[in-house]
Amino acid sequence: MATLIGIAKTSKLLAKMEELTEARIEIDSGLQGDARGTKRRRQISILFEDDWKDACNELGADLNWLTRRANLYVSGMRAPQEPGTRITIGNVELVVRVETEPCDLMDKQHQGLRATLENDWRGGVCCSVQKAGNIKIGNDVKILSDS
Repeated sequence: MATLIGIAKTSKLLAKMEELTEARIEIDSGLQGDARGTKRRRQISILFEDDWKDACNELGADLNWLTRRANLYVSGMRAPQEPGTRITIGNVELVVRVETEPCDLMDKQHQGLRATLENDWRGGVCCSVQKAGNIKIGNDVKILSDS
């Protein structure tokens, strides 16, 4: 079973990420208080622990997940590599819109990080909010099937 193991936001672009234990997710503004929440295709970004560890292992570095600057960190599941995939976290429903494209800021964090995140969606996914609600560390994370 997949589990939410991290939540973070930044109040301003490029500002330090702030870790949270719980958060409110809104349809119009994404993760409450996060600077990117109004961007429809990138309201919430999700990083997946196994993908992140693969990238770090390839670099030979032990980097904190906040280095990636994602909103949510999920254990027990890899990034779904299909736009339109629906993900639930607690009672919140998100829709995968695009792969998170690593930017040059990743190389400023650690040289070579950008390139290794470009493989196999290791940088995670960007989602829009389909159903609002509250999330907290420890919530179950599931992929919804269409059947």
